[in-house]
Amino acid sequence: MSDGAIRRLRFASGLVLFAYILSHLINHSLGIISLDHAEAGLRLAVRVWHSLPGTVVLYGAAAVHFMLALRTLALRRHWRLPLIEVVRLASGLSLPLLLIGHVMATRMTQVLFDIPQSYGRTVANLAAAGAEGWQLALLAPGWVHGCLGLWITLRRQAWARRFRHGLVAAVIALPALAAFGFHRMVAEATALMPAGMPTSPDQRVVLAAWQSTMVRGYIVLILVAIIGGQIYQRFVAPPERPGAS
Repeated sequence: MSDGAIRRLRFASGLVLFAYILSHLINHSLGIISLDHAEAGLRLAVRVWHSLPGTVVLYGAAAVHFMLALRTLALRRHWRLPLIEVVRLASGLSLPLLLIGHVMATRMTQVLFDIPQSYGRTVANLAAAGAEGWQLALLAPGWVHGCLGLWITLRRQAWARRFRHGLVAAVIALPALAAFGFHRMVAEATALMPAGMPTSPDQRVVLAAWQSTMVRGYIVLILVAIIGGQIYQRFVAPPERPGAS
């Protein structure tokens, strides 16, 4: 596959993941109006992302983006990177670790135990556990990674440079609105369900086992890509031409 095709595939898969994170931020922002509005937004998002086409597109994009990230790690000859690339790489690699826990608490509870997704249940449980800030932190690496990826791709466009200040304002404003909306939902949900609706002990054991397995598998894949790639570059790949990056 050519470098151009790989770049287009990375951009397309990243755009799908960015749309998924954007929909979460917008849903959180609806909490500024009311919990009912956020629930309505969640039902729409579930219809889109949990449908068969949405599931295939979302998880297909995640798989493609992750495999291309492993390829990039394996083929990298050196780690002398500009700051923007360091931040983008770090946020991208940390995102799956955070999302695994999120998927266990939302999608997998529905798949394994038929517990429907609900903002009221989720935020009440988070409040009961004192983990409201963790939910907001989940979206930060993906948002930063996606925004930097889009800017690196679009910064050569004249319109992007012309509106860069407005774009920066939007990048900052949307997460701030989402945080405010989420905290409004927490206050409303805890008033309705002060103790939350936690899963049973047996269900938590199953979810913890799934989460532990996925985290270990993710870390192993990253280490194999980095270490295996360095071994390949040192002992197998042809020497880098002078002036090549």
